[in-house]
Amino acid sequence: MKICYVAPPGVHTSRWLSYFADKGHDVHLITSLEPSDNIDNVKLHLLKRIGPRLRVINYLINSVPMLLQFKSLIKSIEPDILHAHYIMETSLLAALGGFHPFIVTTWGSDVLIAPRKSRMSGWVAKFVLKRADLVTCDAEHIKEPLTGLGADPRKIKLIYFGTDTEKFKPMPKDERLAKELGTPGSPTIISLRRFEPIYNVETLIRAVPLVLGEVPEAKFLLVERGSQQEMLKGLAESLGVSSRVIFTGLVPPDELPRYLNLADIYVSTSLSDAGLASSTAEAMACGLPVVITDFGDNGKWVQDGVNGFIIPQKAPQELASKIIALIKDEEMRKRFGKKNRGIITERSDWQKEMAKMGRLYEELAKEA
Repeated sequence: MKICYVAPPGVHTSRWLSYFADKGHDVHLITSLEPSDNIDNVKLHLLKRIGPRLRVINYLINSVPMLLQFKSLIKSIEPDILHAHYIMETSLLAALGGFHPFIVTTWGSDVLIAPRKSRMSGWVAKFVLKRADLVTCDAEHIKEPLTGLGADPRKIKLIYFGTDTEKFKPMPKDERLAKELGTPGSPTIISLRRFEPIYNVETLIRAVPLVLGEVPEAKFLLVERGSQQEMLKGLAESLGVSSRVIFTGLVPPDELPRYLNLADIYVSTSLSDAGLASSTAEAMACGLPVVITDFGDNGKWVQDGVNGFIIPQKAPQELASKIIALIKDEEMRKRFGKKNRGIITERSDWQKEMAKMGRLYEELAKEA
């Protein structure tokens, strides 16, 4: 098939495109943002802007040139499937273009957060969803907000983003990396959440002194970056724990399994996620026990006290107590980690989820 994606560049987009390109499909990407890396066997089509990046309302006023570009591209590509990821300005172009079959995949914040920010954002979401022949999401709790925005419930399908379980798997610790980071011999807790308010990494840092009171040799790896980075570093310093909190900066996706396998425990303090966060799923696939906040579908993946712990949001004392319990009980860590590996390979394997999507493409293409 000839599949045309309309999506922002990034890890999620690259994985979808790579899978179908590797399967021999003719894959195209239309985007308004320059990707940082090329994707093998994927044809890139960059929409040219007139002036700087604009907000939605200004975008609508100035949308005619980009819409003409978009329609011209679709005419030249002649895809069998048009698939928009994340409800944004390029997804709006796809909806305005009138091509079918038209699929929309939501990423979470485009349904749970953006439509509440302004009437215009809400209108865009409703417009795009009503024109879709199929809508996919990666969490059960997203379905109700989708129908509230006008999506036909009969057209909503659950497709997980999935985890590459061949890449993310239990491996021996990389001792050289451990020495570089200063973690050899230390119980190590890791987080892969961005330093943005929605991911609430502040709660993890506030839990650090509480953990160190019981386990003074523990180390905390914060593998990301974001707008709150300096604030979080300052918080660690003010709490007197900066020597135990390691800010690694952004790590290339291919390197993440090495970092996860250095750790003993994974933590996510997020205030909102669509489904199970990709980083949490990757940690589980690497055989780590997890401590994550009680939100959305998290309870469908992690049973408290069975394969990890579910804690309230913004609860550093509760978080610290669960981390301490896991550090002190090696058998529990191993038991939880083994269960987590099995859960991800069975229920959220990337290859299996993309194969489901491929079957949906075939069905829609036949009906067109």
